[in-house]
Amino acid sequence: MGNKVLVVDDAAFMRMMIKDILRKGGYEVVGEAEDGIKAVEKFRELRPDLVTMDITMPDMDGITAVKEIRKLDPNAMIIMCSAMGQQAMVIDAIQAGAKDFVVKPFQPERVLEAVRKVLS
Repeated sequence: MGNKVLVVDDAAFMRMMIKDILRKGGYEVVGEAEDGIKAVEKFRELRPDLVTMDITMPDMDGITAVKEIRKLDPNAMIIMCSAMGQQAMVIDAIQAGAKDFVVKPFQPERVLEAVRKVLS
């Protein structure tokens, strides 16, 4: 199996889609979380090679979660997942330490391209 990935999104359907794309691409999905607080806990516990992070979530948003994860591991590899029209938030996410972003609805090839780029 390839690199270990943590999938974070408040929508179960989106997590399922991302997991499917990643598994078909040869990556191992080691965990998932539905909000930023759980994302930070899972990151601490699982130490994945990569995190896919939704921006808009309840309890703790993706940008705050990126900052918290980067406190735990300054080299953490995180790809933001955003809906159309969230460009300002994507910029905030990149400034917070995210390495790339993909836009929903997901294009499998674009997701895998971002993952390969970030992990190389």
